[in-house]
Amino acid sequence: MAETMRLLCEEHANLAKLLYVLERQIETFNAGGQPDYDIVEGVIGYCLSFPELCHHPKEDLVFRKLMAIDPAAADGMEDLEAAHEELAALTRKFASTVHRVLHDPGAQRLAFARVAQDFLYLYRRHIEMEETTFFPAALKALGPEDWAEIDAQVSDPDDPLFGARVEKRFAALRQEILDLDRADIEGGE
Repeated sequence: MAETMRLLCEEHANLAKLLYVLERQIETFNAGGQPDYDIVEGVIGYCLSFPELCHHPKEDLVFRKLMAIDPAAADGMEDLEAAHEELAALTRKFASTVHRVLHDPGAQRLAFARVAQDFLYLYRRHIEMEETTFFPAALKALGPEDWAEIDAQVSDPDDPLFGARVEKRFAALRQEILDLDRADIEGGE
C-alpha cells in the first residue's frame, strides 16, 4: 500500500477514536451532566488544525489525481474538496456554539446538542464515504507511479495529538483516549 494511503487510513482510525470520545461527552451532556469542556474543545481544536492542514490536503491530492486518471470513478462521488470545506464550516460552527455554552450554559443546551450531533453525523458519514467509495476507487485506478508522485508531494508533520509529542492543549484529550483504549483492552481480556 502506498505511504499516503497508509497514512490516510491511520488518520481515519485516529479520527474515529476522537469522535467516540466526543460522543461520550455528548451523551453525558444529553443525560443532564456536565461534559469535560477541555476534552470537547480539544476535539474541536484538533479538527480545526490537523485534518484541515494535513489530512484533507492529502486526500485532495489523491482525489485530483483520481479525477485526472479516471474521471468516471471520481464522478460517482461527492466533490471531496467541497465536503472538506463543509466539515471545516461545521467545525467552526461547533466551536462557536461551545464558546457560547461556556458563557451561558442554560440558554445554549439545545443548540450544543444539535450542533454536536450534526458534527458527529457529518464527520462519520464523510469518513464512511471515503473508506467505502473514494479509497477503493483510488486504489483501483492509481498505479505505482501515481502513488509515488503523490507520496513525493505529501509532507507528514508530527500529529499534535496522536504523534510522539502531544501538544499541551491536547493533553486532557490524549489522556482520555489512552484511558478509553486501556479500558477497551481490559474489558476484552
